[in-house]
Amino acid sequence: MPRAAGSGDSERASFTFCHAGGGTNCVVDGDTIYYRGTKIRIADIDTPETHEPRCPQEAALGKQATQRMHALVNSGPFSLESIDRDEDRFGRKLRILTRGGQSLGGILVDEGLARWYQGGRRPWC
Repeated sequence: MPRAAGSGDSERASFTFCHAGGGTNCVVDGDTIYYRGTKIRIADIDTPETHEPRCPQEAALGKQATQRMHALVNSGPFSLESIDRDEDRFGRKLRILTRGGQSLGGILVDEGLARWYQGGRRPWC
């Protein structure tokens, strides 16, 4: 049963965009953020690439996913949920972002801006 909105959600920051390099609190793309200086891969979703997209459609959808994740993380407190692995092979922390027990990534999936992560790279073009 989902928790009440905001219940237990204690993480909060004002996020900007960071399209390249590091940051403190910023959104890299639809499935990657920096939070308190730590790079986090949103573990339950896959979004289109914005850095070296393979086609114009991927670039456009990736931009929309990035903007939507930016709006979601800025719209109130959230939680960082651990998964069975702490980091990916690139050293990014693997976490699921939730608010009130609902996956923020799942919102992107519902809106057609992401898909559930099933391992590996799959094309968007």
